[in-house]
Amino acid sequence: METFFNYIRRYTEHPISEQELLLLQNAFKPRKIRKRQYLLQEGDICRHLAFITKGAMRQYSVDDKGVEHIVQFGIEDWWMSDRESFELGSVSAYNIDAWEDTTLLQIHYDDWWEIRNSIPAMRILTAEMDKRHAVAAQKRIHAAITLTAEERYLDMLRHQPAFVQRFPQNMIASYLGISPETLSRIRKQAYLKNE
Repeated sequence: METFFNYIRRYTEHPISEQELLLLQNAFKPRKIRKRQYLLQEGDICRHLAFITKGAMRQYSVDDKGVEHIVQFGIEDWWMSDRESFELGSVSAYNIDAWEDTTLLQIHYDDWWEIRNSIPAMRILTAEMDKRHAVAAQKRIHAAITLTAEERYLDMLRHQPAFVQRFPQNMIASYLGISPETLSRIRKQAYLKNE
C-alpha cells in the first residue's frame, strides 16, 4: 500500500488522515496475477479498477481474423481497467492480461465511488487521472492520424522507453498500429542512423 500512498501524495497536496488511510486499505484489495492470466475478458463487465504496484499488463481486442490490437500498456504506477465498461456497466470489448507476473491493488466499482466521494485527496487524484487520460488519448489519436510509423515509434522511445524494454516487438507493433515487419525495418533504420 505504501507505493499507492506515495502515488496519491505525488498527485495531490491534500493531506490524508489516518482514518482515510484505513478506508483506502480496506477498499483496495491486493491481488497477484500470473503472466498471461486475465484481469478482464472480452464479454465480461469490468467491475474493478486496478493499480499496478509491480509488473506489466496490456489491454487489447481480437478481431475476426484472430489479430490482436493493443490499445493500452500498463506498468508500475499505472491504472488498468476498461474505462467504458467500468463507468457505464457495459460489456467489455477488451481483454486485459498480465504480460509479467503482476501485483495489483484492486477496488470494486461501488467502493471506488464511495472512496472518491468521501476522501478529498481521492477526488483530486481522480480529476488529475481523468485529465491525464484525456490528454494522452488526444495525443494518441493525433499521432495515429498525423505521424508516420517511424515518428510514432520514436515518440514512444522518447516518452515511454519502458514499453520498448518490457514488451516484445510484435506487441509494440500492434500498439503502434503497424506490422511487426514494418517495426523491424524502422528499428533497423534507426540503428543505422545512430552508428
